[in-house]
Amino acid sequence: MLAVKVLQEQDVEVVGLSFKSPFFDARGAERAARELGIPLLVVDMTEELLEVLKEPKHGFGRFFNPCTDCHALMVKKAYQLLREVGADFVATGEVLGQRPKSQQKHALNAVAKDSGARGLLLRPLSAKLLPPTEPEERGLVDRNRLLDLQGRGRQRQMELAAKYGLEKYPSPAGGCLLTDVAIARRLRRIFQHYKDVLDPSFLHISKIGRHFWVGQSLIVVARNESETNEIRKYTKQTDYLLELADTAGPLTVVRSLSEPSPELLHLAALLTVRYSKARTEERVWVQIVKNDASVEQRILVTPSQLNELLQKLSVEQL
Repeated sequence: MLAVKVLQEQDVEVVGLSFKSPFFDARGAERAARELGIPLLVVDMTEELLEVLKEPKHGFGRFFNPCTDCHALMVKKAYQLLREVGADFVATGEVLGQRPKSQQKHALNAVAKDSGARGLLLRPLSAKLLPPTEPEERGLVDRNRLLDLQGRGRQRQMELAAKYGLEKYPSPAGGCLLTDVAIARRLRRIFQHYKDVLDPSFLHISKIGRHFWVGQSLIVVARNESETNEIRKYTKQTDYLLELADTAGPLTVVRSLSEPSPELLHLAALLTVRYSKARTEERVWVQIVKNDASVEQRILVTPSQLNELLQKLSVEQL
């Protein structure tokens, strides 16, 4: 928002651009664009982000966050849109040194290089601390009126926000779920076992439900109706879906690289019962359906056997 204001002070017309994926959305950008009075483009980058997550050139941060590679991908897509929107250059709100990994000088240089934008990438908030860019050299913006913000403190940013009358602005936390410790742990395991067959459904499902691993097989149990609806969106033809046959309860998905064993499906059925109101009953019927409709069966399970089977199969919950 501050970068937009700095450019608008120089009569630069700004078109907003934001990205979305399973781990971040554009809602904050939409609010900001309305407040700033600028048009906003929203681009889904899930497919490209999936490829970055498989092997980020610049590695991960503390969790499962390939921030430098992700920034480069965003700037690359922005650079590719220049002609389409009739723009002259790309600008971001990055501040030199604000992030310990992705906004150090070497990382900013890597983003400019890897994205292909190079000299057409302007960081208005720290421009005076960085080499001149083409927009400055061509006189499209006055370098003297750009800023020299640096470091992790935000006092000057808050003062500028007050100057521009910006009362609602994002917190420093950012909000990308790739920095969530639990989701990062799940994603590491998913990428460990399914890297060669990954598709976006894995990214979406990493955020949902209770996850149980038996070797390379994943069991996901929904926590509520909302998660049940979400899980249904991202199931695959080879997945097995389990629900209580005679009463309400959670949806459970079994995903495996090979056909799941009867014992694995029995475990999934017991977990389905465990997180339902039927968990205190002596025996419960569970419906098991393969998502391609090639298999459909009902099995009768005894909830009290769950702990024994969890131990026998060395189940790990993430």
